[in-house]
Amino acid sequence: MGICEELGTGWDKIIISCEAMFLPAPKIQLFEDSTRVTIYSDIPFTSIALEDKLWACYVHACIKYVQGEQLSNSTLRERFGLKETSSGSVSRLIKEAVEMMLIKPLDPTTAPRYMKYIPYWA
Repeated sequence: MGICEELGTGWDKIIISCEAMFLPAPKIQLFEDSTRVTIYSDIPFTSIALEDKLWACYVHACIKYVQGEQLSNSTLRERFGLKETSSGSVSRLIKEAVEMMLIKPLDPTTAPRYMKYIPYWA
């Protein structure tokens, strides 16, 4: 498919491509002898399951971190193709991702409006 090579950036390319097309994050399933990756077609934000939104939030934070940036409410809205009026929904998603220990604040003392997030392992 031309999305993987020996340098190991294939996963990054997959995630970045899905984000650019406002697609849900790919689902990765590990089995004893194989790995299955499911790439979804366009699904409206309101129809995406919470678990899948949280996964997309986490991989968005990972990609941003690799690129030397951080997840914010505005980058996550942009990732899902949402307008600024959806900032409340995205804030709730970010709060849930923090509670699930998928992401963490870059600087917990920052004002909520300017808060940025990184993956929990960073």
